[in-house]
Amino acid sequence: MPVPPRPRARIAVLGSANMDLVAYTRRAPARGETVTGEAFRTGAGGKGANQAIAAARAGGAVVMLGAVGDDDFGPRLRGALDSAGVDTARLRTVPGASGTAHIVVDGDGGNAIVVVPGANGTVTELADADLHAVAAADTLLLQLELPLAGVLAGALAARRHGVRTVLTPAPVVPLPDELLAATDLLLPNEHEAEALTGRADPHTAARALLDAVPDVVVTLGAKGCLWAARGKEPLTVPAPAAAAVDTTAAGDTFAGALAVALAENRPMPDALTWASAAAALSVEREGAAASMPERAEIDARAAKS
Repeated sequence: MPVPPRPRARIAVLGSANMDLVAYTRRAPARGETVTGEAFRTGAGGKGANQAIAAARAGGAVVMLGAVGDDDFGPRLRGALDSAGVDTARLRTVPGASGTAHIVVDGDGGNAIVVVPGANGTVTELADADLHAVAAADTLLLQLELPLAGVLAGALAARRHGVRTVLTPAPVVPLPDELLAATDLLLPNEHEAEALTGRADPHTAARALLDAVPDVVVTLGAKGCLWAARGKEPLTVPAPAAAAVDTTAAGDTFAGALAVALAENRPMPDALTWASAAAALSVEREGAAASMPERAEIDARAAKS
């Protein structure tokens, strides 16, 4: 008897869309210093768009909620999402500038980023059609490059409809109790976990965060990730070996792939291994969206883990 096809994971992403303006340089400048760059590139980015593209390439059926401007960048951002297979019917176009991210990538693949919100700053509430898109999803991905009011509206809608909510708390701001109460999985990196808790040790920080949310995954860069859940022993999943070229959007790649894996009901250890394989592939390539792997590539790398 033939095996029925696996239903596609339904992922809604409520988040930012930015045009990335990326300068590559051997060494990032210190304050007040000018250095000579080696290359400059532009491309679609923003934590929301990044996670949407990552989830779509990982095999999810993805809808993007957010806003772009009516400037030259807006159609380019929408086009990049469309090309990745993301549904942009709920991506608004508003008067003014699109969001931008000004990124410096150094010779070790590290980065420093300044984000100018632009159109993203207009997403303070959700329309009825946005709420319907959230309700139809298996998982809602959230970040903090939109106004907190908009993020909270999405999280509360997801909670009302039994949709899993995964929140990447970046950039770090104090998180309202109401938002934490509507979050199923908090996904900080180790620096964000420390900023939220005041605890430098990721294990200690993760335990502290469990007072507010039932599941925490702390990403640890080249060291992998740490999963902590109420009533369970913490688990550290090592990252696959990777020759880092550009770490921009590695965390977003991880988040998008993890959302797909969880929506497919994979056990958390397997989901984390798969998402880690996706992130490892992304750091071996330049760019944000341009670096994100397809599902077959993730499967192949995860099989080696």
